[in-house]
Amino acid sequence: MTLDLWLAFVAASTALLLIPGPTVLLVLSYALSRGRSVALASAAGVALGDLVAMSASLAGLGALVLASATLFTVLKWAGAAYLVWLGIRLIRSAPEKGLDLPDRADIGAAGVFRHAAAVTALNPKSIGFFIAFVPQFVTADAVLLPQFAILIVTFVGLAGLNALAYALLADRLRRVIGRPAILTWITRAGGTALIGMGVLTATLRKATA
Repeated sequence: MTLDLWLAFVAASTALLLIPGPTVLLVLSYALSRGRSVALASAAGVALGDLVAMSASLAGLGALVLASATLFTVLKWAGAAYLVWLGIRLIRSAPEKGLDLPDRADIGAAGVFRHAAAVTALNPKSIGFFIAFVPQFVTADAVLLPQFAILIVTFVGLAGLNALAYALLADRLRRVIGRPAILTWITRAGGTALIGMGVLTATLRKATA
C-alpha cells in the first residue's frame, strides 16, 4: 500500500466518521445522560463494533481476491463510484431540522459498551463502506494480511478516537449539531469530502495501474 492511498483512506474514513449518524448519536446520548464516566466505555464499544464489521467484510474480500482477480478489479472501481454516490446522497439529504438525542440514563458502563458495540457492528453505513470502498485500497497481487491489518488498525483507531472526542465534548457538540444550519453544513461538507476522495482514489489507482 502506497502512502498516497493510505492518506486517502484516512481522509475518507475521517469524513465518514465525523458525519453524525446512529453511532455518533448513541455516543452523545450516553455522554449527555451519564456524563464522562461512560466516555471510554462508549468509545471502546464503537471500536469493537467496527473491528467486528470490518474484519468480517475483509474476510469476504480476501476470498474474493483469491477467487477472481477480474471481479476484484470491478469491485474496486465500484468502490470509487459508491463513494461519489454516497457523497451526493449526503449532500442532497442534509437534514433541515436539529437532532433530538434520546435519554440513556438507565444503563451502566458495561451496558454502554455492549450497546455501542452492537449498534456499530450492525450499522449499514459502516458495513456498506467496508464492502464497497475498502477494496480499492487493496493490491490484489500483494500479500493481503499486512494490507488488511493496516486498514483495520487505521479505521478502528480513528473510530475510537472520534467516538471518544464526541463523548468528551458532548455538551458543546449537542448545542452545535442541534442547530439545523450547522448540521446541514457538516453533512454537506462530509458529502463533498467523500466525493473528492472517490475521485482522488480513482485517479491514484489509474496512475499506479
